Amino acid sequence: MNSYRKGLKDGLPIGFGYFAVAFSLGIVAANAGLTPFQGFLTSAVMNASAGENAAFIAIRESVPYLEMALITVVSNIRYVLMSFALSQKINPESKLIHRLILGYFLTDEFFALAISQDPYCDPFYSYGAISFASPCWAIGTALGIIMGNILPERIVSALSVALFGMFLAIIIPAAKKSRPITILIIISFISSYVLTRFSGLSVSVITIILTIVVSSLGAILFPTERKS
Repeated sequence: MNSYRKGLKDGLPIGFGYFAVAFSLGIVAANAGLTPFQGFLTSAVMNASAGENAAFIAIRESVPYLEMALITVVSNIRYVLMSFALSQKINPESKLIHRLILGYFLTDEFFALAISQDPYCDPFYSYGAISFASPCWAIGTALGIIMGNILPERIVSALSVALFGMFLAIIIPAAKKSRPITILIIISFISSYVLTRFSGLSVSVITIILTIVVSSLGAILFPTERKS
């Protein structure tokens, strides 16, 4: 229970950030013609902002189902890589059901929380974070569909910034504890800016490239010894 309560506490800022971003995402869903229930259900089963945004735009543009599926896969493919890394942070004695549940609810923010645990991430810690943050994501999308178009555009844009501030609050403590993490974060920021500004690649493709390259670089330059 202590792990669950700690996860619930750490998941509070994630939940509030999710709610704010999902609220603005609901506007995109409304423009695509989705009802509040459809938006709620989509966010409840997908748990991915980039993937949902791509899917909503695809629905609005009436693209073929196959193309919609490919767009969603590309937008979310980074979670496969995160799953590989997260599998090393789960106690080897954990049951398969725990691994499946954590994999299903895996997001950038839950991943950052999980890998920050030492030496292993207790599944119930992640359950605590998920139990508050995940409903906020689904509810925020539904409310965004209902009320998003009523609010001024400036307010909606301001709400979207909340998630980025929350994510910084997650990675900064880890960076303070580890010089290699600090170096990799700086490399990621610089590389992301350069690729976004000059490459012409989509955000999803850039994310995939940087995830592979930076994580591989970290594994090669700063290998971590497995604790017995």
